[in-house]
Amino acid sequence: MRENRTQMSEDDDDRSPPLDLGGAAITESSTRAPNFTGLSGSGSGSGSGSGSTSIEFQCPFPDQVLENVLENVLHFLTSRSDRNAASLVCRSWYRAEALTRSELYIGNCYAVSPRRATGRFTRIRSVAIKGKPRFADFDLMPDNWGAHFSPWAAAMATAYPSLEKVYLKRMSVTDDDLVLLAESFPGFKELALVCCEGFGTSGLAVVASKCSQLRVLDLIESEVTDDEVDWISFFPESQTHLESLIFDCIESPTNFEALERLVARSPSLKKLRLNRYVSISELYCLMIRAPQLTHLGTGSFSTSEAAALGEQEPDYVSAFAACKSLVCLSGFREIVPEYLPAIYPVCANLTSLNFSYANITADQLRSVICHCHRLQNFWVLDSICDEGLQAVAATCKDLRELRVFPVDVSEGSEGPVSEVGFQAISEGCRKLQSILYFCQRMTNAAVKAMSNNCPDLVVFRLCIIGRFRPDPVTGEPMDEGFGAIVMNCKKLTRLAVSGLLTDRAFSYIGKYGKLIRTLSVAFAGDTDMGLKYVLEGCPKLQKLEIRDSPFGDAALRSGLHHYYNMRFLWMSSCKLSPQGCQEIARALPHLVVEVIRSEEEEMGDSVEILYMYRSLDGPRDDAPKFVSILQ
Repeated sequence: MRENRTQMSEDDDDRSPPLDLGGAAITESSTRAPNFTGLSGSGSGSGSGSGSTSIEFQCPFPDQVLENVLENVLHFLTSRSDRNAASLVCRSWYRAEALTRSELYIGNCYAVSPRRATGRFTRIRSVAIKGKPRFADFDLMPDNWGAHFSPWAAAMATAYPSLEKVYLKRMSVTDDDLVLLAESFPGFKELALVCCEGFGTSGLAVVASKCSQLRVLDLIESEVTDDEVDWISFFPESQTHLESLIFDCIESPTNFEALERLVARSPSLKKLRLNRYVSISELYCLMIRAPQLTHLGTGSFSTSEAAALGEQEPDYVSAFAACKSLVCLSGFREIVPEYLPAIYPVCANLTSLNFSYANITADQLRSVICHCHRLQNFWVLDSICDEGLQAVAATCKDLRELRVFPVDVSEGSEGPVSEVGFQAISEGCRKLQSILYFCQRMTNAAVKAMSNNCPDLVVFRLCIIGRFRPDPVTGEPMDEGFGAIVMNCKKLTRLAVSGLLTDRAFSYIGKYGKLIRTLSVAFAGDTDMGLKYVLEGCPKLQKLEIRDSPFGDAALRSGLHHYYNMRFLWMSSCKLSPQGCQEIARALPHLVVEVIRSEEEEMGDSVEILYMYRSLDGPRDDAPKFVSILQ
């Protein structure tokens, strides 16, 4: 399960419409846009035939001046939604907005073609593209489904000579793609690959060697093939511009001598996250070389070679104490709790602490968390139990984000965290804005307490492990708890529901969840009316993902009025039929309707996976055989 480690960027950055859709849609309608005198720049108000010297004859010049002024003003617009709105005013605004846009965000790589995007936006310096839907992180999507970066890389190589930044998430990236990036953009500075696959250390070596101005190389939860290439040694031997180097997902040893030399000649390095093959004694050497670090992923936090041989160990406490700018700590893989006191000197300054790889107990956590009064973001395993969460609640009064991940995801296990720790957090951390909480049991009373104590919640994701589990105290469905969340948390934009829910819970969501943009439903639901309440009542819904729920064709049809306004709908292991999906495809011809089955299956009487998304360019041309695109 990869999702439980990905950064919050995953789909929490979607507070405004994607760039490719809000504005690109005008491509089809711009020829029908009204011709606003003074804005179109067309000179259509000029006199005709008489040689008149009236003011109308001089309109093109002031129009051009106005367009120049408009471009200067638009440079200050940074919000995606504001820019999309500006592009829809008229033709002049449409042109000016495209010319002044330097950042391109594509929320779905199949929502617009590379040709269309690069044709409209010609001065791009930063590109962010997302590929597969989030449920792919749970192995719900077959391999080789798509989301290939290659056509985008080829288009950008010719269209964007000044490109500096590329951010990709859940994309299939090849070594050839990385080579093309490295060779096409002389000023390339930042590459972030999150939950990507298909590339290896040989591709990274080319990026390291040819991108001499590289500032950021972030590999986060990606699958990197070990090509037995010493990629870390390919960075230039001169002083680098590196500010961030993250490679904790690489499952192969790193040339430590080359890494140490690289860190030593990177004076601007602020973020460094190491993989588990970097030992704690090697970590000590790197920290001595880079006391300016603000973000550190520790790599392995287990017994060092010196300790194993009975030799004197380095002074880890002094190494951490020397890093006075550290505000974010993560890593702690293969942790030996006896090393935890080494981080005490930096705890008072920490705003972010990630223990999601550290299988520690409540007592071991207490020794650390009692020093973390400024903590705002905390990720942890449920091995800390309710007692550990109570310790967090007692200390971290400024906490804004909490994620609690399960050590054991099997349904029959007795979960170590419950409503007790959940309610303690709500009572002690009243500034909380985002929570992801995996547990085996939860009560309506605890969820109601959370809604009352933390009304500023923007993200609420409660994942009750197990199918259709009721309130264990009352035996009632969890309707009233989730109802309280959508009623009392007025800023809520993202919601994940689970447990035993009836249509009443979904009616609450439809009635009160007016700002919800992302809704996830797992192992929950009653009848088709539940989904109808949501689709008819949540006007801002952009992403709806449902798995293992009893919704069928009638529920699917209830959203016909809204699907063009959504980015995507995912339904897996529900009660859909091929005929019901075909009806949607015929009713909404500009919606791409994909029916996905496992590679060896044939189309049957039921639909295993339905993935629908809006697209300006129609169905993709790289669909594998196990994907049927209905038309």
